[in-house]
Amino acid sequence: MKRALISVSDKTGLVEFARSLSERGFELVSTGGTAKVLMQAGLSVLSVSDVTGFPEMMNGRVKTLHPMIHGGILARRSKPNDLTAATEHGIHLIDLVVVNLYPFVETAAKPDIPFDALIEEIDIGGPSLVRAAAKNFKDVLVVVSPTDYPLVIEQLDSSGGPATDFRFSLAQKAFAHTGAYDTAIATTLAEVDMSSGGVVKIGNVDGAPKTLALALRKLRDLRYGENPHQTAAWYTDETEAGLGGATVLQGKELSYTNLLDLDAAARIALEFDEPTAVVIKHTNPCGVSTGSTIASAYINAREADSLSAFGGIVGLNRAVDIKTAEALISTFIEAVIAPVIDEDARPILAKKPKMRVITADFSAFAGDAGVEVRSILGATLVQARDQVTEALSSWPDDALRVVTQRKPTPKEWRALRFAWRICAHVKSNTVIFTGIDQTLAIGAGQMSRVDAVNVAKMKVSSEVLKGSVAASDAFFPFRDGLDAINAAGATAVIQPGGSVRDAEVIAAADEHEIAMVFTARRHFRH
Repeated sequence: MKRALISVSDKTGLVEFARSLSERGFELVSTGGTAKVLMQAGLSVLSVSDVTGFPEMMNGRVKTLHPMIHGGILARRSKPNDLTAATEHGIHLIDLVVVNLYPFVETAAKPDIPFDALIEEIDIGGPSLVRAAAKNFKDVLVVVSPTDYPLVIEQLDSSGGPATDFRFSLAQKAFAHTGAYDTAIATTLAEVDMSSGGVVKIGNVDGAPKTLALALRKLRDLRYGENPHQTAAWYTDETEAGLGGATVLQGKELSYTNLLDLDAAARIALEFDEPTAVVIKHTNPCGVSTGSTIASAYINAREADSLSAFGGIVGLNRAVDIKTAEALISTFIEAVIAPVIDEDARPILAKKPKMRVITADFSAFAGDAGVEVRSILGATLVQARDQVTEALSSWPDDALRVVTQRKPTPKEWRALRFAWRICAHVKSNTVIFTGIDQTLAIGAGQMSRVDAVNVAKMKVSSEVLKGSVAASDAFFPFRDGLDAINAAGATAVIQPGGSVRDAEVIAAADEHEIAMVFTARRHFRH
């Protein structure tokens, strides 16, 4: 009888997978909590202790580290001496190993976790099982992710059994899994201060780790990099969240710039709870809108700058339904990303076969600071992800300061909050103009704020910006920025403040009867 060893901390899909293995003639061997779950589901399970002849001991620290287990995994079926040794010692061969590791990363993320508790989440037997099975991949299937369960069953049912290239792909993923796990342990322990009474403190005073090791797995080669002569590839850190777990449903091969734009679109869409659509061009938004439906939000975002939207990248924070799909194919766009594509919307999108359609779940990043890594020549930069936390609640808010004689009206407050959440995601220097639910003009990536205002004004007629609000990602160093905003027609402005000439800028706003709000928080984006 074929034998499968199963020991997992992530029990997603476990029972269904184990039942499928049992139906295909596998004897199930398991440990502790995994065995309990399988037996409660009515499956027949042989305990590891019955295989080894030794009980699990030391509170589970020692259970699978035994020749009866590792001999069954490592025995090479093509080596007569290996098989003879297994027979002489009564070792039953193991054909499938299903293991994922103790949740060390999740435990380390808990505030003030005791050091002794963290140490117990360092898996010893699990990585040994995974590495042994991956080393002997020609004879033993190794599975470390529940997402691979359907593929394993499909391969087991195929004529001739699992193909060698499939076996090797599982082994590659297994070694990446243990590599990332060891990297996480090493990185975390480098930040433990034993003088703190045995309480784990992740990161030093400024929050940056002393050492940083990256373990990345290539998802696919890309069409090209920023330019056709540059090669590029797409990697994941195994989180399987966001673009690390994206599904490409249709379209041409993705390029490096496509993914940067998709990321930029998703970041802005994440700022909003209401249906929101974002149109991106070269990592900058050319249109953003909220709406009562995702279809209306998209149409308004596209029409905010229809010229720039041509050939753009679209990000949505709601499922693509029939109406949205029809709007998407009505003009030329390069790609769209959304959490879900409704089944009845897919044939509509398929009418544009070259348009890239991607689904991804970004919910794990909502409210999560995390870190961002960026390479420079000969070095690497790491920073906490910028979050517009000051805009999480409705405005006015105590965290903000109205610095002018005139306060914003309720309508202006709504528009300022809308503008501020978008402004943070536009390349610096930027000044943008919006209404309460739609961008009107965006001046992105200029060397001065006056230039940013003028670029924005160039995009629309003077009538469009009358009664709008403006947002600047950093302070105005001179009053000329406020004068330009007034000339554009805006009636309220939001900015961080903090210039040595704030008094001069405030005086200019009062002179023009503009309401101005200071956030005391800058949002540069380079």
